[in-house]
Amino acid sequence: MFEGKTWWITGASSGIGTALAEALSAKGAKLILSGRNEAALKDVAGRCKTASLVLPFEATDFAALPGIAAKAWDWAPVDGLVNNAGISQRSLAVDTVFDVYRRIIDVDLMAPIALTQAVLPRMAARGSGAIVAISSVAGIIGAPLRSAYSAAKAGLIGYHDSVRTEVTHQGVGVLVVAPGSVRTNVSKNALDGKAEARGFSDAAIDNGMAPEDAAARILDALASGKKELILADGMEAQAAQLRRSDPDALFALMAQLVANGYAKQLGAES
Repeated sequence: MFEGKTWWITGASSGIGTALAEALSAKGAKLILSGRNEAALKDVAGRCKTASLVLPFEATDFAALPGIAAKAWDWAPVDGLVNNAGISQRSLAVDTVFDVYRRIIDVDLMAPIALTQAVLPRMAARGSGAIVAISSVAGIIGAPLRSAYSAAKAGLIGYHDSVRTEVTHQGVGVLVVAPGSVRTNVSKNALDGKAEARGFSDAAIDNGMAPEDAAARILDALASGKKELILADGMEAQAAQLRRSDPDALFALMAQLVANGYAKQLGAES
């Protein structure tokens, strides 16, 4: 599944994307590395051991994505696509301007849908391929201070789950990954209620899972044919499970978390 195959990773310039690039390269995969920061992508490519194509693009330039996909496929037929690029949020809904919703849903939901739609017909026609969607525990539980992010990540789960039902018989696999706290810049780069970069991180993120561990678990899930991976431990994993076993209990816990000052703890108090 990895040796000699070509894997395309969006959001490859940092965090889980970089860790996946290095892990896939170590297993002999060729890489297509995408994101907006060309210099950072070249740095990642330089650290990888296998052939790579640095293919920077703006995720929300939807009109350009079919051409971008064609360019990637011309370099090498894509065996695996990782929809990883995204942006988070830290603001109460009551304090959040509409532009935050539009921007996050465009980047975190519409962009991966557009890219998948550009690649999927080729995979289905060939009769093989793998698609990985990096969603979030927030997309399962509806996390406070993340209403836009939760909406986009929930949509990402729904879209990819639906696609899976349609293309499994055509040889295309779909893995949905729902990370909890992973040590990346996701919190620092998150949008506040005014659509500005937050500029500082959360303790939960800073003490979260190492990106390298996250990448290893994702590759293990792919190798074993899993359809969904809750990439979280402790309370975050339990919350995702509770959403499906006892949603009312989860809703009460989340509401109590906010009532106890969660927004203030994260510097997003109304």
